[in-house]
Parts: sequence; structure tokens; C-alpha cells
Amino acid sequence: MSGPEPGRVDAPPGASRPAEEPPLPGPLEEGYLAQVAARLATVRGRIAGAGGDPGRIRVVAVTKGFGLEAVRAALAVGLVDIGENYAGELVRKASALEALEPGHGVVWHFLGGIQRNKVARVAPFVALYEGVDRLEEGRAIARHAPGARVLVEVDTTGQPDRGGVAPGEVAPLVAGLGGLGLDVRGLMTVAPQDDPAGASRAFSTVAGLVGELGLAEASMGMTDDLEAAVAAGSTMVRVGRALFGPRPARAGVPQ
Repeated sequence: MSGPEPGRVDAPPGASRPAEEPPLPGPLEEGYLAQVAARLATVRGRIAGAGGDPGRIRVVAVTKGFGLEAVRAALAVGLVDIGENYAGELVRKASALEALEPGHGVVWHFLGGIQRNKVARVAPFVALYEGVDRLEEGRAIARHAPGARVLVEVDTTGQPDRGGVAPGEVAPLVAGLGGLGLDVRGLMTVAPQDDPAGASRAFSTVAGLVGELGLAEASMGMTDDLEAAVAAGSTMVRVGRALFGPRPARAGVPQ
């Protein structure tokens, strides 16, 4: 009976063997890719129709709840700005994409507030933290990602369950985050839903603050209200359903 293969170390009897890595996905389905490309063209048409320049206003593809194929499709149609809301989901997708397409060029956006104990997990991947609304959050980001680019989230609804700081508190927070060495690029907001007039007022308020503070970015507008945001001066819109269709039902929220 032959001995063990050269260079091979057999596990001791009874030891469990590590599970095999799942195979990496193959090429994207052409029909799906064509659908995303067509939807992106529609989004850019909506931006132009609202008076914006589709070549200057960045489209952030929000892949929360969608699979890795959504990220890959966004890349394939020329979108590099990818937004995620949950630390675990972002890390899983970013790690899988690194293995599948090294040098892919994704610019990961973390959308909304992040718990301080989750910053270390996402710091190796995130290029822009959208939604910073507390100095403590900024301290955690500065600790794990010195000089990171951030946006301050502005609460334009006044609803207690919404993130963000009141418009009158934006300037002190911007100054405080800058004092931590963070690169405060601009502001972001989520406008009131099902209230077109309220959304327009919210976007105008945030755009005005961006101008007053001499900031560069206004992340405003999503699938249902991007026209009002563009008209008010948005520099980037965050869209998911407009690119990928209805968001899949979720059994739970990954953290």
C-alpha cells in the first residue's frame, strides 16, 4: 500500500476537515446585465430631465439586500460607487469581490450611521462614510481610518427615529469632525417620504448648508425623489430599486 503523497499532511483520525470554500460565481447572465444597463440609462435620463448633468452627478448603486451579482453588474455598466447599510453585508460582499475580481475599483460607501464597534470591520474597505451624525462616531472612524472621507447626515424630517443632526447643529459637527483629522466632504440627507413639497424644502436646506460651509458634496435623492434632489443641487444620488428592481424580502438584517 502506498504511503502519503509527498508534501501532504493527513488529518489525525477522527479530526474534522475544514469545509470546502464555495465555488466563485461564473459570468453574469447577459439578460440581467442588459436590464441593469437599461435602468441606468433611465436614471441618467431622469437626472438630465431634472436639469442635472449625468456626467457630473454620481450615481451610487445601493446594493443592500441584493446579492453580489448586483455589485458585479453595477461595475460592468460603469458604476464604481457602491453603497451598503450593514457592516456584515458590506464586508462579505467586499471580501468576495476581492477574491473574484482583484483590482475591481469599487468605491464603497457606508450609508447611514454605524455602530462604533463595527468600524474596525469595515475600515479596510470603506472609502466614504455617509451618515455621520455624532462626534463619538467620528472618533471611532478616525481611530481606525485616519483622514477618512465622511459626510454629515442632516435630519430634515424631525422624526425621532431618523438619523442625522438638525440643520442648526451641522456646522459645529463639521468643525468637530475636521478637528479629528477627518475629511468632511459634504452633507447627506434622507428627505420626508410621500411629501414632494417637503422633500424639495429638505433638499434646498441641505444644499444651502453645503454652500455656506464651503463643502463639495451633497448626497441627496433616492429612487423616488431624485428629480427634486437634482433640481436642488445634489452631487450624488443613491439608488437601488431604480437599478436592480424590487428589493428581495429579507429573513433578517445582517449586522
